[in-house]
Amino acid sequence: MAEQTVVKYAEQRRSRRAKIARPLRVRPSDPRDEHFEDIPISVNASKEGIYFHTRRTNYYKGMRLFVTFPFSSPHDPMNCEYVAEVVRVENLPNKRFGIAVQLKMSMNYSASAPPGSISRT
Repeated sequence: MAEQTVVKYAEQRRSRRAKIARPLRVRPSDPRDEHFEDIPISVNASKEGIYFHTRRTNYYKGMRLFVTFPFSSPHDPMNCEYVAEVVRVENLPNKRFGIAVQLKMSMNYSASAPPGSISRT
């Protein structure tokens, strides 16, 4: 019987992930990237990142994004938008992709904050 080798990777996450299925809105932040708006459902999330599945082929490692999470409508005052970076793109069955993004900073648009206020995560 052949011996199976199990490779363990060091955990790189600083916070635990929670399985949470919520819609998010994803748009490229770099004007050199082709514009699109993707509204996938999250698979899991943490304070520092979100993982979701999509059929879009536009994503690449290192891509900068605007991510609104959770997302319900463009005018919902509870929306929180982040600047994020794609850290992993996985090929999945049925022409789907798994996308892992790291949240870089939160864009604060609340009425109590001064216009243009930005808070870093």
